[in-house]
Parts: sequence; C-alpha cells; structure tokens
Amino acid sequence: MSRPKVAIINSSSDMAACFSHLDDIVPVLKQHLRDEGLLPFEVSTIAPSDFITSAGRGGRYVLPSRDLIVNSIEAIVEGAQLDGMICLSSCDKTAPAHMMAAGRLDIPTVIVSCGYQRNALNEDGGADIEEVFLRASHGTQGNGGIDDLMELSEDAIRGPGVCAGLGTANSMHIAAEALGMAVSGSTPVRANSAKMWQSVASSAAALARLVKTNTTPRQVITPESVENAVRVMLSIGASINSVKHLQAIAREAGLTVDVWRLFRELGPKVPVLTAVRPNGPSRVEEFEDVGGAAVVLRELAPQLHLDALTVDGGTLADCVKAAPAADGSVIAPYGSPMSDQPSIRIVRGNLAADGAIVKLPVLEERARSFSGPARIFHSREEGIEALANGIVNAGDVVVLRGIGLVGGPGMGMASALVFALDGSGLGDQVAVVTDGQLSGLVNKGIVVGEVSPEAATGGLIGLLQDGDLIDIDLDRGTVDARLTADQIMARPAFEPVDAVRTDGLLDTYREVVTPLACGAVMCGVAAANGCSTGRGIHHGD
Repeated sequence: MSRPKVAIINSSSDMAACFSHLDDIVPVLKQHLRDEGLLPFEVSTIAPSDFITSAGRGGRYVLPSRDLIVNSIEAIVEGAQLDGMICLSSCDKTAPAHMMAAGRLDIPTVIVSCGYQRNALNEDGGADIEEVFLRASHGTQGNGGIDDLMELSEDAIRGPGVCAGLGTANSMHIAAEALGMAVSGSTPVRANSAKMWQSVASSAAALARLVKTNTTPRQVITPESVENAVRVMLSIGASINSVKHLQAIAREAGLTVDVWRLFRELGPKVPVLTAVRPNGPSRVEEFEDVGGAAVVLRELAPQLHLDALTVDGGTLADCVKAAPAADGSVIAPYGSPMSDQPSIRIVRGNLAADGAIVKLPVLEERARSFSGPARIFHSREEGIEALANGIVNAGDVVVLRGIGLVGGPGMGMASALVFALDGSGLGDQVAVVTDGQLSGLVNKGIVVGEVSPEAATGGLIGLLQDGDLIDIDLDRGTVDARLTADQIMARPAFEPVDAVRTDGLLDTYREVVTPLACGAVMCGVAAANGCSTGRGIHHGD
C-alpha cells in the first residue's frame, strides 16, 4: 500500500500488426516497474489501426478513436487516483492519445515507442505497407489483380509494429521525444529490437524519477517544447496529421498555442534535414541507424529551446550533448540541409480561411501552383467511380467535400481517392481539395487536405459548383476560388448529399467536436481554453 501505483496503458489488439507485440511487453515492463519500487496495473484501451479502422463508414471512426482512448484513460486512471502512467504507444492514434491524456490528467507520464515493423523493402528489396496501400487503390482503376495484391501484402509485413516509413505513427513517436515525453534516443525504433527493450527499461526508470520528484506533463509540455516539436516535424517532413495532433496535445495540456500558425510561420525558417519514405529515398531503418530523432534535435539545436524539461530528468540541452552528429547522407547537417523548402505547408485563402495542409516530397521537383475547374464529389466512392468512368479529366481540381469533422462526421479518409487518381495516371495532372483527412503516407500530386472551415460548418468549399475555377499557389501559401462576394452570397447553403447517421459515437462526435484550430478535441477542455464546438465556428488569423 505504500508504493506509488502506476498504470501501464496498453492500447493492444491482435487485429493489426501495429499492436500485436504489446502484450508481450507488459510483463517485462511490470517487472522493471516493480524493481523501481512502483506498483503497476495494466490498463487496456481500444487499439485503432488506420488500415483496419478505415474500412467502416469511409474511415470516419479513425480520428474519433483517438479521443475515445483519451477518455477511457481518464475514466480508469483518474477514477482510481493512480500516481503515474507509462504508455505503450504504437499505431497512429495511440501516441497522440496517450500524450493528450497525459496533458489532461497531469500525472507523471512516460511515452514508450513500441517500434516499427520488419518489411520486405528493407530486407530483400520487395515492398512495404506503403506500396500495398498504393497498389490497393490502383486496383480500383483496373491496375493489377487481387491475387497479385494478396501476394504482395503477405510478403510486405514481416513482423509486428507500425508502418515502416515516416507516416503518422513514426512521426508522432518522434514528436514525443521532441516534446520531452519519451526518453532521449528512443525514436524511431525497430519493434522487438534490443534497442526497444532497452527503452522499455529506461522508461520505467524515468517514470520512477518523475513520480519521486512529482514532475508532471504540464511541466514538460510547454509552449517552448511544442515549438520544438513543430520544428522537428518540419525538419523531418513528418506526417501532416502531426499538425492536428500537436494542437490537440497542446490544448489538453492547458496551452493556447496556435500550432497551425507555428507550422505556417516556421516552415520557411526550418531546414529540412532528412528525406525518409515517402518523402524521399531513405528508409526509416537507415534513419534510425544513424541516430534518428536525437541527431535531428542536435542539428536543430540553434533553433530549439534547450532549457525545456524532458522525462530523462534534465533538459533538452543534456540530451543534445549526448547525441551523435549528422552522418551527412541520411541526415544532413544544419548548415547544409537537403532543402530549405518546407515539406508541410499550411495554406490559406477564401477556400480555407482557417487553413488547410499540403504535403510535398523533399527531393522531388513538383508543380507549385495549379489552376483548374472544380469537379465535385461527396464521398471517396463517388469519386473513384467517376474516375473509373472517365468523368475526371486532366486539369480538373477534384473537390471531395462534406466529410470533415462535423460533416463526416468524424473526418472521412480521402486517401483512397488520391491514390486512385495516381493509379489512373492523373496523379500529377489534377489537384485535390478536401475537407477530409489523409493518410500520413499520402504524398501524390498537389493535395490540399483538412480544409477549414469545412463544408458542413459554412466553409466556402460547401458552396462550390462544378466548373468554378480554383487557384492553388504553394509559394504564396494560398488556395482560392475565383468567386466574387456577390456570387458567394447568391449560392444556396451546403446540403449533405448522404448524411451519415449511426445513433452512436459518430453522431455524438458531430455535436461535441471542436474545430481543427483547436485540435479536433472531443471534450470540454478545449472550450475552457478558448474553443467551442465546430458547428458554425470560424477561427481565422
């Protein structure tokens, strides 16, 4: 009864490779925690995987599941008045959810990155999960048969862990280290490797120190550490989902930091130091082997707040001193970056008054502007069918709308349509504008995602008609429809074509979710920090 009581947050499932090894970590971690004088209790949550959870209702369960994890952690950990928690983070939504819960509960917490999967691309030149996802969407356009796809998928993934690329999962693991919430040098990491097991042990020791000194997440997650994380995300060309997840983490930690503005303003100032798939040719294994996130933090030191606290027990300055220098190939030195053009771009304009996101590769030359007539769809299935029937033409701006946070509800996945366009040969001949969300691996053509305000809350994207001209200029950071104020006023209000009703989670989500500017948080904490629900709310500069 005298020992501090801590939770092992195990977001585990055998439904996807991402989580299938977490149950094996728990007994080892329990022993480490007991050796440190703590009394551990395993606490389970749901375990959503984007590749699996995106099948039902057009992927609308993917983002709400993040907040379900947060709320379930609150109910158990706060309900039992536990003294700390150590979180086994794996797939896309678990790492941000764990950090959001840490910020909300403000009890000593350590995030453990549980690693990425073995894959054929790294081992014998085959394929990885990114290639499987791409080929699956190509199949909707008649390119490749199901037997070939099955054979590819069975060979691509050769062990447990998250997608082996710089998708959302690895991006958010790195973000945890940049924020100071994961032990230094622990990200990214191969699942079940000696390095992962060492991280499990050192994380248990770190939690014991945090409990002893009562160092809590709100001492670690500060405006300065959030800015550090934004700079690191920009420097590695992270997943676009890192924007809304970092915003949500900041809000749950009681901060009023505008993460969207940080990405927009810091983008031109932060050197891009690596080009890991899908941003470039390097594999995540190579990135890990030359030092990973710790090296990026060392190289970015001139721009970072080095006095930020970390769960290691010191400051970021201490961690930076221990990191090796950049190898000059996989990770470029600060003074000689791979690019000075941001891979993540926040764009604004009359079509995205509150902002939208564009992701570009690091080393590949790609068009930086696009103008064309709108071709409007209201579901990814409608768009894919139209594409197969030859209705989408080169030069079009494909608009997929009504699938945002409120309109979805839950923010539908637009990635399948983006990849189908690529499979049809139109990937670099059209642009895409959507209020839906995109996979962290998406990097095809000019795709403007997460347009805000969305169609369902009065955004101009909901008033567009087929043929309206749309201009995208990435150098200026703008996305606009060529409509006058009088034309806009004369348009009828947006009406959903196929409103999704579930009499369950998604309907609740529609009513209580806050806008992207507040991290799309499904709880009252954002309202307490200056946000309200997304219904009709406008958050501009």
